[in-house]
Amino acid sequence: MKILLITIGDNEDKYLATGFELYAKRLQHYASFEMVTISSQKNKSNSKEAAILAEAKEIQKKITPSDLIILLDEKGKEYSSLEFAKQVQKYLNMPGKRMVFIIGGPYGFAPEIKERANQTVSLSKMTFNHQMARLFFLEQLYRAMTILKGEPYHH
Repeated sequence: MKILLITIGDNEDKYLATGFELYAKRLQHYASFEMVTISSQKNKSNSKEAAILAEAKEIQKKITPSDLIILLDEKGKEYSSLEFAKQVQKYLNMPGKRMVFIIGGPYGFAPEIKERANQTVSLSKMTFNHQMARLFFLEQLYRAMTILKGEPYHH
């Protein structure tokens, strides 16, 4: 199974970049994992709507019709780590699908991206900046993989 994480917005903090690299490398042990970052259009577009649409165009260039699309959004379904691992197992059991997780930009997702999504997941009811959400998600995805393999990372 191939897993792709698409994120919006560049990382400016080196300590977070170290965390991204650590978990991305660990995930390679379990699946083909790739992370792609699309530049935020927040300060490049004339309006919120224009930014969302420009980001949607870039997202659409990275996904295929057969992809399983999971959006990370504060309005999504919340899971415990064990529940998320079970959900990841369901995704992994889908033949021939690439799992694509998307962390949106500061304004969220365009309607066409929301409509294309197979599921929306929330990391928490709290709001995190996009770089922290990326790190938390990578850790939770890694945790899910170790749970599925019965490894001791999750106590």
